[in-house]
Amino acid sequence: MARIHPVLLSGGAGARLWPLSREGLPKQFLSLIEGPTLLQQAALRAHDPDLFEPVRVIASVQHRFVVAQQLQEIGIPVSSIVLEPSARNTAAAAAIAALTVSEADPEGLLLLMAADHRIADVAAFHAAIRNASEAASNGFLSLFGITPDTPATGYGYIRLGEGLAPVENAHRVAAFVEKPDRATAEGYLAGGDHLWNSGIFLLPVSVFLSELARLEPELLGHAREALARATRDTDFLRLDQDAFARCRSVSIDHAVMEHTDRLAVVPVDCGWTDVGSWSTLAGMTGCDASGNTTVGEVLSEGTTNSYLRSEGPLLATVGIDNLIVIATPDAVLVAHKDHDQDIKKIVDRLRGGNHGRI
Repeated sequence: MARIHPVLLSGGAGARLWPLSREGLPKQFLSLIEGPTLLQQAALRAHDPDLFEPVRVIASVQHRFVVAQQLQEIGIPVSSIVLEPSARNTAAAAAIAALTVSEADPEGLLLLMAADHRIADVAAFHAAIRNASEAASNGFLSLFGITPDTPATGYGYIRLGEGLAPVENAHRVAAFVEKPDRATAEGYLAGGDHLWNSGIFLLPVSVFLSELARLEPELLGHAREALARATRDTDFLRLDQDAFARCRSVSIDHAVMEHTDRLAVVPVDCGWTDVGSWSTLAGMTGCDASGNTTVGEVLSEGTTNSYLRSEGPLLATVGIDNLIVIATPDAVLVAHKDHDQDIKKIVDRLRGGNHGRI
């Protein structure tokens, strides 16, 4: 089997978990429940010498020290930490990941994962990777599709196509579907032929670079230049700022996956979540008899089905239902659970108004 090189993408801002997640310390660097941070969890599940080469990380230059510190805390050997001088979305980061892996192992497989996801059943995830490696070794860009257990409206979906013979439990992708409304998502769940799009890929690096050259030649060229002109800074590799800034800001899905004929999806049930909202986080933790989850110093009276979290001040609620209330030393968020995807709009307004709380 070809060697598997895990690369963690750690450039996300985590805006929908504001006010806890901030630009200086976004959600991947937080311990949102207990124990390791999301970055540390991702590195730990990619640390198995029998299955993986040493992990690589692509992160924002402003987070370089926290990345290094958190990986050092868990004793994970790191192949490299590549620093993005600006945010250019996942296609540019994936191009850099593929180029760095190709330099070391032109026939290798690239396992591309976000650093801010949570996977409860690591053994099931590893089994899916072994299965996907067969498809990837046969030249297919392999995507992990998550078996849905709820009619989630915050995820994109994948419609399963025909089986990918002779690879077991792998399929062609019939279609990508944007985030659906509730009724549509319920139909997907009942039909059984749609999976959540995890955004996790196992890619034969040579095939992926060929597809990038065909579909996004300018982006790939700028990525090559950014890497060729990169500079070493102790344990970090700093991409060239000007060249990287010229990369088109586009997701890997829109740039490549929606246009290639070499895509396969491998279904997996591994307790995956992207921890993309406060409601998602609430669903990952236990609740009391009233349906409330509380973190920190919280008092509640006549409160039901709510997520209540204080990072400092006493938080008290009376007579509320189905709300998210987050208190930090400099900001308080109150949101209805049904609208927590809109928290990013508040962050956008703060960013535009120079409030200094992002």
